[in-house]
Amino acid sequence: MKQIKGPAIFLAQFMGTEAPFDTLDNIAEWVAGLGYKGVQIPSNDARCMDLDLAAESQDYCDDLKGRLAERGLEITELSTHLQGQLVAVHPAYDDLFDGFAPEALRGKPAERQAWAVDQMKKAAIASRRFGLKGCATFPGALMWHLAYPWPQRPKGLVEEGFKELARRWVPILDVFGDNGVDACYEIHPGEDVHDGATFETFLEATHNHPRANILYDPSHFMLQQLDYLGFIDRYHERIKAFHVKDAEFRPDARTGVYGGYQNWQDRAGRFRSLGDGMIDFRQIFSKLTQYGFDGWAVLEWECCFKHPEDGAAEGAPFIANHIIRPTEYAFDDFAGGPADLSANRRILGLSSDPEHVRMEANGKEASPYEDKDRSC
Repeated sequence: MKQIKGPAIFLAQFMGTEAPFDTLDNIAEWVAGLGYKGVQIPSNDARCMDLDLAAESQDYCDDLKGRLAERGLEITELSTHLQGQLVAVHPAYDDLFDGFAPEALRGKPAERQAWAVDQMKKAAIASRRFGLKGCATFPGALMWHLAYPWPQRPKGLVEEGFKELARRWVPILDVFGDNGVDACYEIHPGEDVHDGATFETFLEATHNHPRANILYDPSHFMLQQLDYLGFIDRYHERIKAFHVKDAEFRPDARTGVYGGYQNWQDRAGRFRSLGDGMIDFRQIFSKLTQYGFDGWAVLEWECCFKHPEDGAAEGAPFIANHIIRPTEYAFDDFAGGPADLSANRRILGLSSDPEHVRMEANGKEASPYEDKDRSC
């Protein structure tokens, strides 16, 4: 049985202008000191890496990996959430998402989208150079404004939306396939792929592309009131990355799932630091271990109350204490005995005829149809 790796941490929410949050080397020292073994790197942040250079130069990638290894750290995945978001943007969100792109591309949606596609393809190549199996990303959204069916949606509208989303992503997924890397979509409100049903629809539109996979983050399912444990049972074969993020959902007479446009602290559904929310991580780690997930458990810190440095410090031991070391034998092996075909047949009340047992031991079951004296 395979084992989950960790603890690891997503660096995006911690990067800043002052040490130790201002450079990759400095923040690597800090997270290693907290007990982390891996880092998920935001590929859009020049303080962490140069994606263009990583796609071109194996030496650059080897040097970056080496600097992290000196601190006992590995790269878990590259994050391309912001670039992936820009692969598909409805015009109503142009101004809101312009900040995800270089300043020179703002106000130019076509150029911005072409840049995002190029970034995703470079991320696939860079991931291969780093020796990674997956890349964390968002799929973007053309239909989020249609999530609630009012006014009534015209027939075929959603189907056409997913066809267009797949049309944009399949060439990117093919590059991921060429490089042996999975695109791990974070199933997330605000994206067209935000639950199991929409993931299935997207997957069908891509003709079940083998590189279209899932970054599992239970916090987004808590806020949607979706069965986050059953999700693992249903989609475990496609889960290739894992964000460990806590959340709570406390509806009242004033707000529920939609949140009433309130600030995070006043919403019914809120992200919390690990251990402060309502997610059952013991069951999550158990199910992922059961299904053989051997990727990284990566802290994504988002909390509307706690200081990020405290959340990071508490996150490493929290994850470490939830990782399960798989057993190599059954708990009741001490009460068992050696395999004995004759004994097993006696226990079942069946014949232990030596010839019958010999034939089964040789992988050939005795059959009356092989009796030469018997006709059909």
